[in-house]
Amino acid sequence: MDLFNEIKKKLSHEFIDIIEWLDNTNGTIVHRFERYQNEIKNNAKLIVREGQTAVFINEGQLADVFKAGTYTLNTQNLPILTTLKGWKYGFDSPFKAEVYFVNTHLFTDEKWGTKNPVILSDERFGLVEIRAFGTYSFRINDPGKFVIDVVGTDGNFTNYEVNEHLKSLIVTRFTDTVGEANLPIELYAANTSELSETCTEVMQPEFGRVGIELERFYIENVSMPEELKKEIFEYSRLDKLDMVKLSQFKAAKAMEAAAKNEGGTAGAGMGMGMGFVLAQQMGNMMNPQAGQQPFGGQAPSAGGPPPMPVQVQYYYSASGKQNGPVPFDKLKELFASRTINRDSLVWKQGMQNWIALKEVEELKSFLGGNTPPPLPI
Repeated sequence: MDLFNEIKKKLSHEFIDIIEWLDNTNGTIVHRFERYQNEIKNNAKLIVREGQTAVFINEGQLADVFKAGTYTLNTQNLPILTTLKGWKYGFDSPFKAEVYFVNTHLFTDEKWGTKNPVILSDERFGLVEIRAFGTYSFRINDPGKFVIDVVGTDGNFTNYEVNEHLKSLIVTRFTDTVGEANLPIELYAANTSELSETCTEVMQPEFGRVGIELERFYIENVSMPEELKKEIFEYSRLDKLDMVKLSQFKAAKAMEAAAKNEGGTAGAGMGMGMGFVLAQQMGNMMNPQAGQQPFGGQAPSAGGPPPMPVQVQYYYSASGKQNGPVPFDKLKELFASRTINRDSLVWKQGMQNWIALKEVEELKSFLGGNTPPPLPI
């Protein structure tokens, strides 16, 4: 019974002389055309449709590649295979070869993402973690190389299989690219287009080594922990706000909260105290001359206004050179524009040596907030 089934199977394949593939899926990249013992009859018809390429493999070697069109398979249309087989005068009997149909159309909307956070170093916030995800599209531009180097003997190779390899490559190159970009951490989310273009240029040669062309690469989102977001927002506000006005605003809010507290004399006392503070600040705003008097002191003599306070001047180190002197506000602008950072050396009159900016008490406000000293024991 098995013998008759084998003969029936052989005969049914002997009469098949058309080699073609109709793709009924959305994710197949390579399909191997199955024939009985891989035998192909002389003068068989090969039909390759648009968006396809047919690759002939003989004994593990790349024999011939056919683009879209209809072909009659003989020694004229199989020059490489003819050379491999040593046919001098043509052939009449069936020959053996594996035929792989490769989808060369564009595969779009493929997903990628960082499985684990990417750790970056930021000058202001130290080591930080970010995550990213997006999409990419690709096509097979060298079918022969792709079949030999990637597909091997897989009879039905899908985009899911190749995506697992490509995603690892993408995440590795993305990590390298954002690390070398050395942008302030808050600017990664605002420069996704530029980062996408840079990543495309970096990844293209890696894709090309296995016969794939990276058509498009998109970074849709770059995210960071919520705690870091809050710290960045606070730093941004402090960089823009007038600290005197901020103190006045907080004092007014504290007085308002104390006035609403009906919990007894403590709330009343706090309300009165804040009221005195606010009254003094309002008086200073209305009468600048009075605002210059020390609390509880005497008014300046009638002979003229008191001397103007001397503004502290700072020297700073940038690009290995001494610069300055500059006032406090100018030094703050240099820090905001990243000309200097927390580790830059500064010096002012009264200091014995140059020290890092982060160690100068009045300059710690540049860093986005001060930490109070420990409570006395």
